[in-house]
This record gives sequence, structure tokens and C-alpha cells, in this order.
Amino acid sequence: MKTMHKLFLLLLLVTFSQLVQAQEKYNILWLSCEDIDPTLGAYGAEEVETPNIDRLAREGILFENAYSTVGVCAPSRSSIITGMYPVSIGTHNMRTANFVPYKGINGETYPSFQAVTGKSGQNIPAYSAVLPPEVKCFTEYLRVAGYYCTNNWKNDYQFYPPFTAWDENGFNAEYMNRPEGMPFFSVYNHEVTHESQIWMKEKDPMLVDINNIKLPEYFPDLPVVRKDVGRKYSNIEELDAQIGEKLDKLEKEGLLDKTIIVFWSDHGGPMLRQKRAVGNTGLHVPLIIRFPDKRMAGTRSDRLVSLMDLGPTMMSLLGIKPPEYMQGKAFMGTYEEAPREAIFGSADRFDEAYDFSRSVIDGQFSYIKNFDPSTPLIYRIQYREQIEMTRKLIEMDRQGELTGGAAYIFRDYRDAEELYDLENDPDEIHNLANDPKYYPQLIKMRAQLSAWQLDIGDKGLIDEYNLVQMFWPGLVQPSTKDVVVKPTEKGLVLSCDTKGASIGYQIDDKIGSETWQIYHEPIKLSKGQKIVTRAKRIGYKTSNTTEFVNMES
Repeated sequence: MKTMHKLFLLLLLVTFSQLVQAQEKYNILWLSCEDIDPTLGAYGAEEVETPNIDRLAREGILFENAYSTVGVCAPSRSSIITGMYPVSIGTHNMRTANFVPYKGINGETYPSFQAVTGKSGQNIPAYSAVLPPEVKCFTEYLRVAGYYCTNNWKNDYQFYPPFTAWDENGFNAEYMNRPEGMPFFSVYNHEVTHESQIWMKEKDPMLVDINNIKLPEYFPDLPVVRKDVGRKYSNIEELDAQIGEKLDKLEKEGLLDKTIIVFWSDHGGPMLRQKRAVGNTGLHVPLIIRFPDKRMAGTRSDRLVSLMDLGPTMMSLLGIKPPEYMQGKAFMGTYEEAPREAIFGSADRFDEAYDFSRSVIDGQFSYIKNFDPSTPLIYRIQYREQIEMTRKLIEMDRQGELTGGAAYIFRDYRDAEELYDLENDPDEIHNLANDPKYYPQLIKMRAQLSAWQLDIGDKGLIDEYNLVQMFWPGLVQPSTKDVVVKPTEKGLVLSCDTKGASIGYQIDDKIGSETWQIYHEPIKLSKGQKIVTRAKRIGYKTSNTTEFVNMES
């Protein structure tokens, strides 16, 4: 039956791909949220009511095996916007600098000191990862293809967002501002489920019955635990209401059946053993895609999907071929690739604490390699200890009062290798790595991990202070070269000597605005028209402004 299900889904995907190619210019709307695992009605959760998200699932495809690359926001979002593994491009340490909100083309600043000490004792300054020259924000490809791209509003990418990535970027970015008839790709991020909202909303009315909450095996059944886990579920219900408002707005605007809607979370849940965890509990996320006219409505896919596959998949659905360098794989559309055999995750520095773990998840098993087993699983991070239950469990651990799954996750060491059967142990508290029965599975996943690390060039093996020096020699941010403007018979040709730089420009009355067109072909100007242009490679300073006035008729 499972094979028949897969064949049926494959036929539906092929049919939809053909329909997309025949249909001109669908819009795409991303409804992203923060810090939730698949604790939703559509995924079988009974503790929470999510009618609007459930509606998306009834009218679209629900992906049962979707995962982030990292269990925390900024590295995860860096992989989503680039289609690359964070440990491959050096965006894996959380966080390099504070890049939210976007402060405009001239708003990039880096304090020389932040309260982070490297493993070798040096202060790690605020910095931007310098990406390989070929790596772009995938939205640039959409813009070149004629899409109006807006981001409202989070830019937690581990690098300052290039001004060429979005038509609009910030709290006021809206697809309604697009030129008439222009298709859009728009992102709206919902923060109500973020970890911080567990303590910031603690006095708000509780929307769920905390007595009916099913606690994971790694939490003791205490009133404070039920209160804070209940707040997580209550915030999810608020999120659902916000999603409903977006759907109602689309429907009133006549855009609901002209828009592909994608709902996802940046990583797993906000609590201990969830956020920042490298296994199933930290990386498993909800992912639902609703297509126009409710095509493929109500289907469920067990295909393994990484969130970094989203960008290539959106390109593929729009008939745009993803570039070869992308490690993300299109799982739908014209350029769909073969299904993944495994998902890979990473955990490195999180604020002031250091981790160094890697994971492989195949949907049935999760394998974790801990490169520093002396690091406790629950290490101290001031930020998350603002949650009352976290402080309570830390104190109970100090007093030796924890038992069962809670005692397991609070051990002051880790096993060098962990292996969990997710079907029977989704909370990952029964390590099978030393069970002879599972030795073949352990060997298989160990080999998968090693091959992956070699293939992608895992930069987690480099001390962060040395990594920053590689990005910024002498801790000085490199600068993008100025744009050169060359008149030709075909129009103005813009070029930049900095390898990998993207070029943006403004003409006449748009000069001085926040909107920059992205350069991709010669530009025709009338006599007397003025153009200003700048360039940026990700991680470099933005170039100076180059001005040109066309004096030819």
C-alpha cells in the first residue's frame, strides 16, 4: 500500500508540474513561523486546535518528514535563503551578528566586541560570513525572472542581506506595492511562537487546557512544566489565528487561487531538548504546501525534505532551473530531483555555549555523532533560562531529583554516538548505538555522515576565530569593488571586479529610494537619463556609488 501511495503521489506531482508550466506566473506566499515542531491538528496533535493550518493541509500537501538543517533560527534561515548547508558556507555558529531588522543599504555595522569567547580564548567579534562567490540569495533568481520579492521582515541569515535580494525588505514590505500585473514572491514571518514568547506572554490568557497536554518523556509532570508547555500550545493557537487572517485577506483580494502558499517553521519546538537539538526533536518541522485551485488537496507525503530544498523547489515550480552549486534539491516542479535518502543536521556554537554534533535522519532512525562527548546535552545558555520550567529543571538536576527521560537528557556527558528508533522513540531517550541488533544501521548512518562531511567541506572543524580570520583577514571586512559602467550598442553594461558580486541600480526618480533593480542584462537609457549603481558580494562591504548620465541620443 505504501508503494501504491508513492506512485499515486508521483503521478499527482507530474500532473501538477505540467499544469504549472501551462499556467502563467503563479504568485508564491510563504507563511513562516518560529520554533514549532509538528504539534498541529493536521499532524495528529489533540492538545491544540489549529483550524486554519489544518485547512491548508486539507487543501494542499502535508509533508510528514520535513526537517531544518539546524535547530536554531539564524543558521537554519541561512540555509533556506541560499539553498546551502550552514556548515558548508560558514553560517553555522549562532549568531555572527545582529542583522534584524534590515537597516537599509548603508545600515551594515559590526561592533568590535560581543560577549562571545572562542574555544581558544579569543573574543569573537561581530562578523558576517563570507559566502562562496557563486552563492546568492535564491530570491535574486526570482527577481531576474520578473517576480516582485518582498520580505516581512526577518533577515536572520548570518550575513547582512544584500540590497539586491528583495524589492522590499522590512516591517512594511508588502506584495500589494508591486507594479500592476506583476507576480510576487512574498514572505511573512510570524513570531508569536518564538521561544521568547514563553516568558514574554506568561501573563496572557491560556488558550488550551494544560491538564490535557501530553508531555514528552523527557519532561517530568510538574505544574510549572504544564504551564510553560501549555504556553507553547497556546501560542500555536494564536499563530493559527494569524494564518487565518492571511488566508482571509488573500481570498478577499481574489488571490487565494492564484497563489502557491507554503507554511513552515524555521526549526523544531522552543523548549529544552527541542530548540538547539540536532536530532529529530530539534529538526522535525511542519511543512504544508497549498496549490491554486486546491490541486492535490489532502495528500500526505512521506518524502524526506530539508528546508533548504524550499528555494530550489520554488524555482523549479516556476520553471527556473536551480543553479548547479545549490545543495538544496527541488522536490517538485520541472527540475525535480530524486528523493533524498537522508537528512543531515548540525549543532555548533549557540550564543555563549559550544556544541559540536552532527546528525543523520532517514525518517525511521536518527543518528547523532557527538564530537565532544564531555559537553552536557543541556548546557547553560542565559537566554533560554528565562523560561521558568528550565530554571526549575536545572535546579532539580543539581539536587539529583530528576528521573527517567529527564535524567537522561540532563546527564553531564553524552555518548559519542547516539541511535534512536523514531517510530518507537520519537523523544530520543533510548540510545540503541550499543545494541548489537542495530549495529548494521549504526554502521550505515556513520558512513553516511562521514561521506557528507567530506562532500560539503564541513567548516565546523575550523575554530571560529580562525574562520572569521579566513572571512575577514586581519578582522577587517573586505570591500566590494565599485561598479564600472560601459556604454555599448546594446545598452549600458555594468560590471564589478569583485568575484560573485551582485549589482543593483536606480534610474532617475527612483534614485535615493529603498528599491534597487537587479542588473542582469544591458540597460537602455534615453538621452539625459541618470543611473546610479552599487554592488555587493555577501559578507563584503557594499561598494561605493557609481553615477552615469547618458549623453547619447
